[in-house]
Amino acid sequence: MILVFGGTTEGRKAVEVLEEAGNVYFYSTKTGEQDITLHHGIRQDGALDAEAMLAFCQEHNIRLIVDAAHPFASQLHQTIAQVSESQNIPVIRYERIYPPRDPNITWIDDYSELSSVLTPHSSLLATTGVQSISKLIFLETEGINIFYRILNRESSIASALKQGASKEQLCYYDTPNDIPVKADSILLKESGVSGGFPEKVEAARAQGMRIIALRRPETPAIFTIVNGPYGLRRAVEKLLPEFYPLHSGLTTGTCATAAAVAAFLTLQEGSALVRPEEVPVVLPNGETIMVPVGYGERLRAGASAGIDYAYCIKEAGDDPDVTDGIEVRARVEQAEQFEIIGGEGVGVFTLPGFDYPVGEAAINKAPRQMMRNNIKEDVRITISVPRGSEIARRTFNPRLGIEGGISIIGVSGIVMPFSEQAFKDSIRKCMQVAVASGTERVVIHSGAKSERFLRQHYPTLPAQAFVEYGNYIGDTIQMAAELGVCRLTLGIMMGKAVKLAQGHLDTHSRRVTMDKVFISEMLREAGITVDLQTMTLARELWTIVPRQQLQAMADVVIAHCHAHCQPLLPQGILSILLLTDEGEIYTSLSMRTESV
Repeated sequence: MILVFGGTTEGRKAVEVLEEAGNVYFYSTKTGEQDITLHHGIRQDGALDAEAMLAFCQEHNIRLIVDAAHPFASQLHQTIAQVSESQNIPVIRYERIYPPRDPNITWIDDYSELSSVLTPHSSLLATTGVQSISKLIFLETEGINIFYRILNRESSIASALKQGASKEQLCYYDTPNDIPVKADSILLKESGVSGGFPEKVEAARAQGMRIIALRRPETPAIFTIVNGPYGLRRAVEKLLPEFYPLHSGLTTGTCATAAAVAAFLTLQEGSALVRPEEVPVVLPNGETIMVPVGYGERLRAGASAGIDYAYCIKEAGDDPDVTDGIEVRARVEQAEQFEIIGGEGVGVFTLPGFDYPVGEAAINKAPRQMMRNNIKEDVRITISVPRGSEIARRTFNPRLGIEGGISIIGVSGIVMPFSEQAFKDSIRKCMQVAVASGTERVVIHSGAKSERFLRQHYPTLPAQAFVEYGNYIGDTIQMAAELGVCRLTLGIMMGKAVKLAQGHLDTHSRRVTMDKVFISEMLREAGITVDLQTMTLARELWTIVPRQQLQAMADVVIAHCHAHCQPLLPQGILSILLLTDEGEIYTSLSMRTESV
């Protein structure tokens, strides 16, 4: 069993990650005031001292603790560490992402240091929370005029007054970045990106205020630290393997980045050779994970051993993947500009339609950006994959015009395990939550990118109204029908739309591929004549078809999709929005009113 200490944004994210497993866990908060939906989690509210926490862990057979509490909850962190050591329970600390410490900020470790950094008879706006008032009130005796920024909540106001603050000293905020009073100085906590620290700093500077920041406490050394959802899931998979039925893996893009980072670290000529067994890799979402690496040696002049390349072994987790177990290598050399090239076993683009032109190595945009984000200096990175040419013959690469090897891909950096039933179960749960929210419309989408565009199109709908279908369009619509959804919008991109238009209600590439003949028939139906001979990806239609005929194309594609989908929602109204990669949205003329 897992015990999560939350009550924070990180606690909410931890719940999202653990819910994916479908197994029971406990979620603990101090006050019980956090509004959070738990499907498999059991809520446990109220403060726990060491004795109570120990008893709870023993009674409920807790085998893993996730500390996602506030970074300044020092006493709780120490209590968790104490119980962890006494019971041999591993702890994952879900930490926030912190920007580098700005030297233009006055940093302190304790409230008592304020006496030496504040000017007498100056004013201070404290944004450190209602619980810090008792630690700050001593400044009033030193002539400091203090304002306390707290939540406009009855319990917070009562607490502030009990600690000695006056009503005149209290000021309130609607958003975390509000600065309700202009003072000479502002006191912040190092609350990280999710705590709005960069925005608070920017807002204070705009007011001309001196910024004083309280450093976050050190995390107990025995904790395993993660700072994002993927890192949390991978840590849980490692420390409590049976919690998730299926385990995640790494994309080839993450493997290439890890190998490149490891190879880069070996460029320190003249010093002891650096050979870490794992290296930090910053993923596209900003979080950092640790990835195991290895090294290939060569003999340098004088017979001293050196590094020829670094490598990372591709792990697919429980997702079926022909690239599982391959070795992705990287050689890094100093250069006049940053450059990424493909070596042995990495394919080459031979047809247009990809992120890079014909002749370039088949290393997609996201992995290239990952390598650039992780290595700031100007270097030449050569990525190679032994046996890549052989493995590529068992993929879709030859059909797509990628020849000579595999492609280095990956948008998120992490491979989520493919489980049809588990994914469908999660769709149903999300659909149930959407219906329970009372939303006037449910919007189904294929993933994060399309969801972002659709949220912009429907800015007033609650977050619960948006449900991801992945590839299971037919199943998702049927679930909506079973749950009595009256107004359903399907957001879809061209790649899936051309498959759905042909009647494929499950658009996964394992089951169906793009049919150029059928696409040509739809274009003729729309009165469009273009050459599709060199087209490799359906999204190229947005550039192949003249702009003035895009609406005609969209009308036909949407009509075919609607013909297959509307019968699945017999008691509801279905509208379809066709999305471009840039976020443009097309709907058919007949549906334009309904889809608004």
